[in-house]
Amino acid sequence: MTELKQIYKCNVCGNIVEVLHAGKGELVCCGQPMELLGEKTEDVGKEKHVPVIEKTNSAIKVKVGSVPHPMEDAHYIEWIEIIADGNVYRKFLNPGDAPEVEFKVSANKIVAREYCNVHGLWKSG
Repeated sequence: MTELKQIYKCNVCGNIVEVLHAGKGELVCCGQPMELLGEKTEDVGKEKHVPVIEKTNSAIKVKVGSVPHPMEDAHYIEWIEIIADGNVYRKFLNPGDAPEVEFKVSANKIVAREYCNVHGLWKSG
């Protein structure tokens, strides 16, 4: 059974999907069940992944890690998103980009998530 906003990945082809409507079925890709990605919330290695949220006068800024995350071809942040008062806002990044995004929204309740192509899904604590 899937839940709203869960992230799944195919371990064969690399497809990633976010659940937009919960259901009873199993998500399958390339003939195999997709892996539910857990949201990690604590850094343990030398790279820092936990999103850091800053509120400014006109926006919400999200930086990946207390120390900027590498943004190299083989290791980078693919996307950063916020869930602000129940609405999802996402920005896709490329190697060479800064590991941060500014969303021009205002909200009371904010959660940030990001996906590292090497270390998976991370969420603000």
